[in-house]
Formats: sequence, structure tokens, C-alpha cells
Amino acid sequence: MTTPDSAGDAPKKAPAKDPWDLPDVSSLVVGVLGGTGDQGRGLAYRLAQAGQRVIIGSRAAERAQAAAAELGHGVEGADNAECARRSDIVIVAVPWDGHAKTLEGLREELAGKLVVDCVNPLGFDKKGAYALTPEEGSAAEQAAALLPDSRVTAAFHHLSAVLLQDPEVASIDTDVMVLGESRAETDLVQALAGRIPGMRGVFAGRLRNAHQVESLVANLISVNRRYKAHAGVRVTDI
Repeated sequence: MTTPDSAGDAPKKAPAKDPWDLPDVSSLVVGVLGGTGDQGRGLAYRLAQAGQRVIIGSRAAERAQAAAAELGHGVEGADNAECARRSDIVIVAVPWDGHAKTLEGLREELAGKLVVDCVNPLGFDKKGAYALTPEEGSAAEQAAALLPDSRVTAAFHHLSAVLLQDPEVASIDTDVMVLGESRAETDLVQALAGRIPGMRGVFAGRLRNAHQVESLVANLISVNRRYKAHAGVRVTDI
């Protein structure tokens, strides 16, 4: 029975966690599947420049090694399977039409890994880019369905490959929307995004909300074409 005198003895709630208190990810190895494509190369370059150990993957090890040599900053190249095996965090930056096949073939190598899907399912016609809707709902949800033993998140969708690869651009001032099922996992991805000067990782919900984040890229393509820009996304008031 609680009395006025004993009420003060009730256990106090722990203070809310600071959403900007993120883990140190500097020692983690980051693999980039599709690391020879524009987006993958750009992410690999920026993360390696920030001091992250990076391995880029390709279907052909020789192609990945050649791209790694061009990027410098200690970037290594390997075939996709070796890239997945040797990495702690694996970014999926492959073309949408090869997304499912690539992940199906790497299910064993990606087991237990933190996977970050940044693929945008898009179509193109005379009117420009438009969003596609995968059967699973989004590319990220497709990845989660294909990789039941991996920890799948989604991020890095709205970044300009041109800016990522330009050594004259010192800071990329944009937010990275991060989605996932576990706070510990999304915190890691937010922290990884924050390693790149100008970027900030922002939690944006669970994977069921990934479709609209992936789809927004179609709008950004229209913005960039009209204004001859390399637009990103900023979330205000946080």
C-alpha cells in the first residue's frame, strides 16, 4: 500500500536518452556493394576520407580493386562476397534491377551484418523519374525479406553522387534519413552518416516507412533538372 510518506520511495524513471548521443563507429569496417557505381564510389570516398576503413565490392574483384586504387584513402576492393564477409556494416548501393539477385546470392555472407540499403526503385519515361513500388513495399523491405538473418536498415537515399565524388566539395550539407527496426542499429547508421562533414543522420521511422523516403528521390531529380542543382534534404527544428 502506498502512503504519502512512501510515495517518494518509488523508483524514478531513467532520463530520456539524448537522441544525439550516438556511438563511436570509427573502428568499424564499412563495405559498399555496388562500390564501382557512382553512388557507391561517392559514399566509399567520403567515408574513407573521414577515416573509416572501407572495402568496395563488385561482381568482379579486379574491377573493384581498380576503382579502389583510384579512390585512394586506403579503400580496398574485393568481389561482393568477400566485401560482405570482411565488413561490419554493409551499404547496398547496387542498381535496382540487380537488387534482389545480388542480395539473394549474399544471404550467407550478410548473415549477422548490419545492412544499410540505399537503393531507390525508380522508373524513367518521357515525363522524367517516377517511383516504383516493389511487391514488399520498398527496396529496404525487400532486403529485409531476402536477408532474414541480417539487421536491415535504410539510409543515404538523397545524396548527390556528383557532390560525393567531387574532391573540391569539402562539406555536403544535408540530412540523411535513417530507418530501421532497432534504435541501436539506427543509431549506428546515424553515427556513420555524421562522419561525413556537413551530414547529419536523422531517425525517420521503421522500415515500413521506407517507400516514401526512397520515392522522394524522384522529386529531387525533378528539382535538380529544373534548377541545375544537386539538392538534398534538411529536416528543420531538431
